[in-house]
Amino acid sequence: MEPKRALTTVAHHIDLAWLMEAWRLTRKDGASGIDGVTAAQYEAELEANLASLLERFKSGRYRAPAVRRVYIPKADGGQRPLGIPTLEDKVLQRAVLMALEPIYEQDFLDCSYGFRPGRSAHQALEALWRGLMDLGGGWIIDLDIRSYFDSVDHAELRQLFEHRVRDGVIVRTVGKWLNAGVMEDGAVIHTEWGTPQGGVISPLLSNLYLHEVLDVWFEREVRPRLRGRVLMVRYADDAVLAFECEEDARRVLDVLPKRFGKYGLQLHPDKTRLVAFRPPDEGPRGGSPAGSFSFLGFTHFWKRSRKGRWMVARKTAGAKFGAALKRTGAWCRKQRHHPMAEQHAALSRKLQGHYAYYGITGNSRALSNFRYEVERRWRYWLSRRSAAGVINWTTFSAMLRHYPLPPARVIHSVYRRAATA
Repeated sequence: MEPKRALTTVAHHIDLAWLMEAWRLTRKDGASGIDGVTAAQYEAELEANLASLLERFKSGRYRAPAVRRVYIPKADGGQRPLGIPTLEDKVLQRAVLMALEPIYEQDFLDCSYGFRPGRSAHQALEALWRGLMDLGGGWIIDLDIRSYFDSVDHAELRQLFEHRVRDGVIVRTVGKWLNAGVMEDGAVIHTEWGTPQGGVISPLLSNLYLHEVLDVWFEREVRPRLRGRVLMVRYADDAVLAFECEEDARRVLDVLPKRFGKYGLQLHPDKTRLVAFRPPDEGPRGGSPAGSFSFLGFTHFWKRSRKGRWMVARKTAGAKFGAALKRTGAWCRKQRHHPMAEQHAALSRKLQGHYAYYGITGNSRALSNFRYEVERRWRYWLSRRSAAGVINWTTFSAMLRHYPLPPARVIHSVYRRAATA
């Protein structure tokens, strides 16, 4: 496969063995789509079902079913729409993704980290941290795209897709997924915008769109015109642009709305902002305050190291910290009558999951605070489960000796990586 060359034969790689592997990689425990078919039902006649799917896919008779839409609560009290494809649709999307991913991975740039094999949010955070430390601060464009996944223009996406892949079977199938629509309250709604909700093919298509809209444009057209150094890190639709020169940052901020508008996208006017992100001035009054910004759940700010040097520090963003505590408190309330051993095991898993993401170098205090607040909520709701009254801290501390919650732990340590590099 040659980079930049349009490929006209891709679907021939997808055969029955390929679909079997796609089936193996597909989650079996998710909710059913509009057809109600479960993994157990589909697996009862697996080979015959996959053979039928393969024939319909290759012949063009495959009909992409609508995605079932449900809503899940958001931290701000609103609701987030969630799409649930049918199981068979998930399998076929996985198979097509397996064929397309190696092609587009040759084209995607190093600044992009979201939903790519071998790349992660923590790698994006580390690249941003190292870049900011190298720049010594600067001017940050904290970029926020309004309703990105619902705003991708189908016509533009098809054109971008066919720059690289022109296999008729693949192009036709992707087009069917874009046009499948969503089912809500028994009615199917079709739009000319958005990527397939809940499908495994959606992240690739979304990455492809922003690869052209932002990444390639920035590298080829913007960067060569700038006076100072610049850094861009993107994770899906979250992006941070850091500039050495204020003039460069303001010029780019002025043209970004026009660039995104050309492809049917809008920047959020309140959330997209320019931040003066520089070490505080060392003056007689202790220095002026430095700006901060959040990226991938972490607030980035300046603080002094143990040696007295200014460094970029990171802590759990306040909104994420509060939302996680709210979810944990709600869980403690619902589960307060369950056996202590079950509650302890589940809370331990929740804390370990929190540490697995937020356990980065420099964030130990926020991790310890989170564990303490979880303990407070657990004690509160255990006190409410009987007429025995409030469990005081002495009694609760004795209880914790029998059911200890895992201590705060830094999982992603830059020092540990440096020692093993």
